[in-house]
Amino acid sequence: MKTMTCEQLGGACSKEFKANTFEEIAEMSKKHGMEMFQQKDENHIKAMQDMQKLMQSPDAMQKWFNDKKMQFNAAPNS
Repeated sequence: MKTMTCEQLGGACSKEFKANTFEEIAEMSKKHGMEMFQQKDENHIKAMQDMQKLMQSPDAMQKWFNDKKMQFNAAPNS
């Protein structure tokens, strides 16, 4: 199991997520982001807007995804 924070995954806080795969941790981060959006958390909304800009370029989005997956794979087991 590996641990990454919301901030490490492109978010805006230090909430930790623990998962066995990058796909699982990415889904946890996405769910957390939606919860923060519903609570109108300004920092998370800004992070989501930044992500939306990144998504305008498929190549940039793929690079971001690959970089985050590499960080996950390099993280120590917890």
